[in-house]
Amino acid sequence: MKRSFSAAMAAVFVIAGGLNPAMARDHHRHDNTGRVIAGGVAAGVIGGLVGGAIANSQPRYIDPPPPRPRCWYEDREVQNAYDGGSHVESVRVCN
Repeated sequence: MKRSFSAAMAAVFVIAGGLNPAMARDHHRHDNTGRVIAGGVAAGVIGGLVGGAIANSQPRYIDPPPPRPRCWYEDREVQNAYDGGSHVESVRVCN
């Protein structure tokens, strides 16, 4: 039983494989304009550009940015612009 089933399945696959190209040939229209080749060339060029960019991306050694200045707020006496007097404001001081 097992052998006959295997033989029947093999026969079905052989027959289906033989019929499939004949049926497919009738449904496809090939105009041979080279679109497939052009698509392959375009994919190769794009892949080459991307691969080349990845291969040439070497680490860049630059100087680290300078440290940020240390800043704090101090209360300082500031001249008043309206009446010539002065008042106390919190002023940001950096060194």
